[in-house]
Amino acid sequence: MPAAILVKDLKLPMEGAALQARWLLHHGHHDFHREPTLVFLHEGLGSIAQWRDFPEALARRTKLPALIYDRLGHGGSPALTQPRTMAYLEVEAYQTLPQVLAATGIAAPVLVGHSDGGTIALLYAARFPEKVTTVLSEAAHVFLEPLTIQGLCAARTAYMGGTLRTKLERMHGDKVDSLFRGWNDTWLNPAARDWDITASLTTLQCPLLLIQGEGDAYGSPAQIQAVVSRVQGPVESLLIPHCGHSPHLQAQELVLAHMDAFLRKFSVSA
Repeated sequence: MPAAILVKDLKLPMEGAALQARWLLHHGHHDFHREPTLVFLHEGLGSIAQWRDFPEALARRTKLPALIYDRLGHGGSPALTQPRTMAYLEVEAYQTLPQVLAATGIAAPVLVGHSDGGTIALLYAARFPEKVTTVLSEAAHVFLEPLTIQGLCAARTAYMGGTLRTKLERMHGDKVDSLFRGWNDTWLNPAARDWDITASLTTLQCPLLLIQGEGDAYGSPAQIQAVVSRVQGPVESLLIPHCGHSPHLQAQELVLAHMDAFLRKFSVSA
């Protein structure tokens, strides 16, 4: 029988706000200043709840503690109070994530990022290479391509039609409209056409696993290739057939197995 995991919800005090967060802990003492800890970074319209059971499944598989949190404007965290700019991913990577790690005492993060969260993980690891144990990146985007714009337009149509809005409202409440507009309008702004962070990744040195679905509506395999060709450290990639933008939900067992094996290869799993 699998060992029980302690789930502990908390608020993380940030500058001017308190972010909703959740610990997933194994029984026993945890020294976050030394022990590798999974840190989950959700997608652009995501939240703690939208990860579903994946964080707990990976924590069980690897026997590592885990932290999940809602970024500002998402889930149980406060609403966005300022207009979002194209620099929002850098702000999350260079300002908010360091505050989260400092507030929780996590000194050896294993960053597990999905979509926007994957991009944030890559940016953080490149800016602070000595502070990251490993990055497990899923469906990250590092430049804007026509396929991404098509996916954003389809999302807007689904949202305006009500189906996507209803689904997201259950997770984000009355923040849903500001959240969606902040995400969708930012990326569909013509000023975003030249967005490209690949030049920022050349300092990334930690072990890196890149996962993407072949049917991802927001990015082609060129996203993975752009990262692989620039980072300095060990990197592996996995392109999953018949899979869309959320491999951790659409091909969960395969993703779990590859992430666990990758961490074991670099002696990160407990």
